[in-house]
Amino acid sequence: MKQPSPIFNGILAVFALSFGVLAVAPALQLGSLQPTVNEDTGDIYPIDVAGVQAQGRAVYVAQGCIACHTEQVRDESAGADLDRGWGVRRTVARDYIYETPVLLGTMRNGPDLANIGSRQPQPGEDPNKYSVAWHYKHLYDARLTSPGSIMPSYKFLFETKKIVGQEDANALKLTGADAPQPGYEIVPTAQARDLVGYLTTLDHSHPLAEAGPNITPPKTGGAK
Repeated sequence: MKQPSPIFNGILAVFALSFGVLAVAPALQLGSLQPTVNEDTGDIYPIDVAGVQAQGRAVYVAQGCIACHTEQVRDESAGADLDRGWGVRRTVARDYIYETPVLLGTMRNGPDLANIGSRQPQPGEDPNKYSVAWHYKHLYDARLTSPGSIMPSYKFLFETKKIVGQEDANALKLTGADAPQPGYEIVPTAQARDLVGYLTTLDHSHPLAEAGPNITPPKTGGAK
């Protein structure tokens, strides 16, 4: 029986080594990661998500938000994410142990969203920025909250209905040409509520030893 050639053996060895380095080693290194537990407070991070947050994550994926947004704050040596106020520390593997798939993203046509749920308005900005009402309005038409934004409108995640009794607490506060006809209101659908519920819980600011010290407070900030 003819023996495999040295070239074939070499190619096979290269593939085996590559698989070991790129797949097996990371699985062994990261697959055993567990949440951290603060012995003094009992605080656990991260926690597995369920309910509205998990449903909203599914809407986030279905609507293609990952195409324009990332959920990873880079180290200072790799970019200006911390200077932009997108987080108070870099994100690390432990932040994602309950996420399947991990929504790291590949492009930033819009800002990083890893900590959008914990951001606060900067001096001179709308004091209601990042509130639930702000997120609904931003989702409905980003130009209403962030002039010049290239984010597409998600008006199809809202419905116009006649007001019966009291106005819906989540009804959009719109004026001018965007306002509905008298006696009607524009309200978020279940998908919009789930999506905003997901966004407002995104918070990777929990201190982790492997991420280094947190920057407090963020130097600058803002989502467009």
